Amino acid sequence: MALIRAFRPGTPGLGRRLAALPRMIVASIRGEYDGGHRLLLMAGAALYILSPVDLIPEIALLAVGLIDDVFVATWLAGALLSETERFLEWEKSRGRGPSVIDAEVIQS
Repeated sequence: MALIRAFRPGTPGLGRRLAALPRMIVASIRGEYDGGHRLLLMAGAALYILSPVDLIPEIALLAVGLIDDVFVATWLAGALLSETERFLEWEKSRGRGPSVIDAEVIQS
């Protein structure tokens, strides 16, 4: 669902979402944004996909060994899209972030 929502007109583009990641991480570390637990889950999913330990089942089981990685990667992509959209809305509601700056420039 997050993938479908991500490409609807009026939603933030992929570049805007990727640019929001560092701000989201910093805001979570500072305790300003409540995304810390979700970010930890996403980091764990990324480590799971990149882990060399998981390479052994892929070599032994071929395509079957990749299925778990596909599920985790799909979840990670959806979680990133959903969480960055949520963060951008949070920033906007607080009067922060590029969307607020863009709106102020347009109004001037």
